[in-house]
Amino acid sequence: MTTALVTGGTSGIGAAFARALAGRGDDLVLVARDAGRLAEMATELTAAHGVDVEVMSADLGDRDDVQRVANRLASTEQPVDLLVNNAGFGVPYALTNADTTPHEHAIDVMIRAVLVLGGAAGRTMKARGGGTIINVSSTAGFVTMGGYSAIKAWVTVYSEGLANELRGTGVQVTALCPGWVRTEFHQRADIKTSKIPDQLWLDAERLVSDCLTDVERHKVISIPSKRYQALILAARLAPRTAIRAVSRKLSSGRH
Repeated sequence: MTTALVTGGTSGIGAAFARALAGRGDDLVLVARDAGRLAEMATELTAAHGVDVEVMSADLGDRDDVQRVANRLASTEQPVDLLVNNAGFGVPYALTNADTTPHEHAIDVMIRAVLVLGGAAGRTMKARGGGTIINVSSTAGFVTMGGYSAIKAWVTVYSEGLANELRGTGVQVTALCPGWVRTEFHQRADIKTSKIPDQLWLDAERLVSDCLTDVERHKVISIPSKRYQALILAARLAPRTAIRAVSRKLSSGRH
């Protein structure tokens, strides 16, 4: 039996991963802050798929909680075969804000926790001779839309570096870089989305399915959908001055 640990596993992309993995028979360890939603998700998945679901209520902005999750990943008695580093949120704050607390919290959850959990999983899986680490990044990391873009650029490059370190060990590392996805993510961050064209929206279940296919193909960077693959190829080839100009346009009037 395969066991997967999913952070932020009660909503959005994390919940889609949890349902997809349970659907293929994986036991789960779900990590999130809300104990009530964790219990509901565990009940749903066990009833629907007959898998075992362990829950861990943890705030990944808290270092002690991150260490608890890292310890679970390091367990040799209850091994985790697949880690999905998914927990995250929007960062709708100017980089010039005098109060940097929101940015620091975002860095703790989406950079530091990813670093600590990815390291714990990588060490343990390497010693065991196999495993998978999926870090949920974003196409935002290829543009320049404030703190969130900077964080996701780090996640993508970190994943590539971790993949290099673990090459040949049997451990697969993939950075999932979705575009706009129909989840509660944007509402929670109070980000306006009315001007985003319908064709740029992705379905969470489909992108998870595409990501898992890319993992099987040993892809280090997974960009779901042909349209986003084309857009990101263009972004990689375009002058940075053009990327900054497009980013300013995309950022204007979002909040």
